[in-house]
Amino acid sequence: MGINKTQHTFNAALHFGKNMLIDLSFIFFYSFAALFLMRKVARAIGLVDHPNQRKNHKGAIPIAGGIAICITLSNILYTRPEIIPNSSLLLLSSIALTIIGSLDDKFDLNIFLRLFVQVLLSVAFIHISDFQLQYLGDLVGAGNLYLNSYPSYIITTVGILAVINAFNMIDGLDGLLGTLSIITFLSLSALLKIHGQFILGHFCLMLVTIVLPYVFMNLGYLGRKRKVFMGDSGSMLLGFIAVWLLLSASQGDRSESISPVTALWLIGVPLMDMVRTVIYRLKQGHSPFRPDQNHIHYILQNLGLTPNTTFLIISSLACLIALAGVLGETFHILDFIMFYSFIVVFFIYCCFLSILSKRIKNHK
Repeated sequence: MGINKTQHTFNAALHFGKNMLIDLSFIFFYSFAALFLMRKVARAIGLVDHPNQRKNHKGAIPIAGGIAICITLSNILYTRPEIIPNSSLLLLSSIALTIIGSLDDKFDLNIFLRLFVQVLLSVAFIHISDFQLQYLGDLVGAGNLYLNSYPSYIITTVGILAVINAFNMIDGLDGLLGTLSIITFLSLSALLKIHGQFILGHFCLMLVTIVLPYVFMNLGYLGRKRKVFMGDSGSMLLGFIAVWLLLSASQGDRSESISPVTALWLIGVPLMDMVRTVIYRLKQGHSPFRPDQNHIHYILQNLGLTPNTTFLIISSLACLIALAGVLGETFHILDFIMFYSFIVVFFIYCCFLSILSKRIKNHK
């Protein structure tokens, strides 16, 4: 009897694994097809990125990654609305962000117009989905912290804007944004499945599968002629999806949710780079939205490292930070220890990059 039950469980797991593999394989090839199609469309309508002072690639590269990802994601959300709560809202928000991002890629829109759209989508997300950053966990070691309705609304909106723009700012090196997104979604998928949220965890795996073809083409694995860029449409979209999933995973039923502080670790590199860069710009008396070469990928390359070496260093750092978050969640490390540890890591990150920046200036 026990042997038959074990065999039945094994067969059921094997069947589920095969179905999941078939499902992800279909999404992978669908995403590839969307990329090949949209890169041709992007060239036809002039949606391409030309080299300039801050961009040293060769030739005009189609900005098709974000649009292709949106097409594949939209197909999943439309045909399987049960895959994630408020899927219709996510679908409409994704399309809106992709449109405004593509217009920005094409016409270089005013930053305040982009922020206005992001605020509208954030408010709509909070109002319709009823997901807000209300539970913060035991951040300071004095008991669990909760936000009231009004402060929660404001802080959630600021948090959404921060993550969207953090992903946007880190997109300055081939393969980097896609890889960091994959690290976030993979880590979150593992934690969600540990907490019993299998459907949401599977959705994260779908996102990984959607982004993989872009990473291959962006890194030039299929030849330089087939290279594509993500564009603001893709970076804003991935940032929005990431914060959507992190809020969904951390603000629900406590027995199935991850700790809110864990979310910081899962998006550690984009978040730390954005905060450090904004602080630096403000200290210099510049606008926080003014482009510069103070991001980690620029600093490492200005030291003389190759793009590939820079990519490997940052990706490895992101893996280590995300792994720390996963382990902290898995072994139930106290929230305030994880929070203070993240602050320490951020401080070390800032000090290290400041030392490298001064070395670069001294050698000029």
